[in-house]
Amino acid sequence: MKEATKTPANAADPQAQIQSHRNEKVGEVVSTKMQKTIVVEVQMRKAHPKYKRVMKTSKKFYAHDELNTARTGDVVRIRETRPLSRLKRWQLEEIVRRSSLSQVEEPQLEKA
Repeated sequence: MKEATKTPANAADPQAQIQSHRNEKVGEVVSTKMQKTIVVEVQMRKAHPKYKRVMKTSKKFYAHDELNTARTGDVVRIRETRPLSRLKRWQLEEIVRRSSLSQVEEPQLEKA
């Protein structure tokens, strides 16, 4: 009887279907030179194990960008996914903020 009451509640609740347990990270796009792939650098702050001083560390992640929408300098959100290639285990979720640098580069490409 408990299962019968749970199923309609989950079906009616749209957030239960949308929410997933996959990791998400926010970082800056460093490279877009590959087809359908971007390199995202994520800045992290960690305490040193012995000295307890907070240090900045960074790590690069390869993410799948199906439509090639992200540009260098953009701040993006990436989500963990199944392995897509030897290095790609992330997928572009959304572009949080566009880079002002990429907007300057666009008109130069159109004029040339």
